[in-house]
Amino acid sequence: EDDPTNKKKTARRGCDKGPDGRETWTNNADFLLSIIGFAVDLANVWRFPYLCYRNGGGAFLIPYTLMLLFGALPLFYMELILGQYNRQGPITVWKICPIFKGVGMCAVIVAFFVSFYYNVIIGWSLYFLIASFSQELPWLHCNNTWNTLLCRDSALEDATPGGITHTSAASEYFSRGVLEMQWSDGLHDIGFPKWQLVLCVLAVYCMLYLSLFKGVKSSGKVVWATATLPYVVLAILLIRGLMLPGAISGIKYYLQPELSKLKETQVWLDAAVQIFYSVGAGFGVHLSYASYNNFNNNCFNDCIITTAVNCFTSFFSGFVIFTYLGFMSHKQGIPISSVATEGPGLVFQVYPEAVATLPGSHFWSILFFFMLIMLGLDSGMGGLECVITGLMDEFSGLFKGRKYAREIFTLCVVGLSFTVAIVNVTPGGIYMFHLFDTYSAGVSLLCSALFEAIAVSWFYGIERICDDAEAMIGRRPGIYWRVCWKFISPLFIIGVVLFGLIYQEPLTYQEYTYPAWAEWIGWGLALTSILSIPLLAIVQIIKSPGTFRDVSLYYLWHSFVPLLDDVLILAYANHYRSVGSSLFSITKGWRIEPTIFRRLLRLVLLEHVSALGRHLPPE
Repeated sequence: EDDPTNKKKTARRGCDKGPDGRETWTNNADFLLSIIGFAVDLANVWRFPYLCYRNGGGAFLIPYTLMLLFGALPLFYMELILGQYNRQGPITVWKICPIFKGVGMCAVIVAFFVSFYYNVIIGWSLYFLIASFSQELPWLHCNNTWNTLLCRDSALEDATPGGITHTSAASEYFSRGVLEMQWSDGLHDIGFPKWQLVLCVLAVYCMLYLSLFKGVKSSGKVVWATATLPYVVLAILLIRGLMLPGAISGIKYYLQPELSKLKETQVWLDAAVQIFYSVGAGFGVHLSYASYNNFNNNCFNDCIITTAVNCFTSFFSGFVIFTYLGFMSHKQGIPISSVATEGPGLVFQVYPEAVATLPGSHFWSILFFFMLIMLGLDSGMGGLECVITGLMDEFSGLFKGRKYAREIFTLCVVGLSFTVAIVNVTPGGIYMFHLFDTYSAGVSLLCSALFEAIAVSWFYGIERICDDAEAMIGRRPGIYWRVCWKFISPLFIIGVVLFGLIYQEPLTYQEYTYPAWAEWIGWGLALTSILSIPLLAIVQIIKSPGTFRDVSLYYLWHSFVPLLDDVLILAYANHYRSVGSSLFSITKGWRIEPTIFRRLLRLVLLEHVSALGRHLPPE
């Protein structure tokens, strides 16, 4: 007798659309490279190595690993299950628990806000890449129009006996030659955009559009280059770096364990924040990508592989960066602590300075900035894909049957993001950039992940998500996943948020201190996404049948008794894929599930017991 399940699987392998008409990845490798590309981004190169050095070297790996195992990893796996099983974007997927639709909207808003400044970094990289083809690297000497009298060739910062502080040619090139910060006094005086940077950022958005306008058919092919070439470049840069004098000293600085550092609270907080943002849980990107998977794809393996590759890349990047920092320390005769830094300063000031004096400096500079562009494009595509998928799924009625709907809507999203991003390429744009970076995906992203964990674990139910995983990959998540989802991961996020708020300091950038009104703007950005969670919950309660009190009690009851979902199984019929003409024809994942029969038997006994059962969530 033919197995209908096998027929479905065969049909899915033979085309790029699932039985529900939704587009699917051509093969699993496209999906795997896409989520790896999003998780492995610029922060792996410019943030992790510095944090590892600052927080005890090799000892930093202890809190980093613990935070990974009990915080970020479980949430990552949860998102893959949600997206793949329900085959919906980050907003529409919350049909499983409509009161939490705001969680998906929060993730989409966060992803969109991040695109305003993150893609500008890729534009800077493109600007440096083009400059690397000049006859002489413009950050090598201090004979340019933008240089000051304090500029010194081949020096980062060198205090003279007279107390005068010199700046490096590379530092002045980035701050004065590229960003033109000398023409701005602060956030209140941002000036007009620099046209060269506008063109570079425009070129980046054009690349993003061409990668996204056909959906996963186009982006799935682009990632074969953007997700793999950075590893080739990193390997080449490491081999060259190891040949430099002082390289081994740099690696020792990077890895030398200081176990005493583990007593400091800030070390654990840095580890938590780094791994959480690095894996990317809460952005909705992994959920969006997983929604295009085949139903029986092994998302558990994808989760483990992606996490392992992400951690390896962070650690490996540290070797690459610190070989060159050790070389600079040796060459200039200054402590490595005077050289090491994090963020844009590392990749746009310190590293260019390091390679500028090497034989073949043009080649090494081109190679490095090409790698940065590849790393950035993956994450840029992921963020915008989350926005596009989330909104097109949520408002599918507006796009259904319309020719070129995906192409036109993608152009609108990309165009709007580019328009806002232009503010970051003005003389005062770096101050706006830092404001976006601090508030767009800070507390708001953590809130998105926190309520996602609460919604799935306490409202949707642990047993249900375990059923979903078993239906797809044939095995249920073990006790480790269940405990993390329900208790440890939410507590982990709450702890990070509280410590972050307690240790929060006034916002500054170099010598500039942001005015109070600027910080209020930042919190306004954060609240724009955070408030979507309670606001959409209130809307859902108002729309539900019954009195406000009864509906509120219904949702509150579910937070403590997830098994009550069994009583309401018919209300969640869409979750189970299809409903036949009788109770016993309900199928799940295109095959009969014994647990469904047990639940339906309970339904007969319990449907008259629960007074709340009449308040069913709307479709």
